[in-house]
Amino acid sequence: MNARARFPRHVRVRARADFDRIFADAKRTASPLLAVHLLREPGPARLGLAVSRKVDRRAVGRNRIKRVLRDAFRHLQSQLTPGSYVVVARPAAAAADGVTLQAAFVSALRRARALPPDAPDGTMPASPISPTPASPGA
Repeated sequence: MNARARFPRHVRVRARADFDRIFADAKRTASPLLAVHLLREPGPARLGLAVSRKVDRRAVGRNRIKRVLRDAFRHLQSQLTPGSYVVVARPAAAAADGVTLQAAFVSALRRARALPPDAPDGTMPASPISPTPASPGA
């Protein structure tokens, strides 16, 4: 594993007191698959994960969800606004595949304004004016 792909301790939310503080003071953005709690604070973007047995009673399922979310966070970390992020998985996440989980995570981050909005396709915005039909005599 190269140094860029690591997930070092200083970018993790680990202490119970940190989780409690984030849950108490953070802004929450939710989707059917997960909820993202964002507490804006100085320093690097940090991630905490909460995937309970209510989501999936099998450890292998819970670990898969955490692995997918950690990987998505790792790739987005340089673009994220500074702060502490805690992601709480919901029961529907157990049935979702990795691509769906990542898309839900990115969508929740965009709604929380932690990521810049999607760039529109192409170089110019689409015109709200529909093209005029050709005249019948032309």
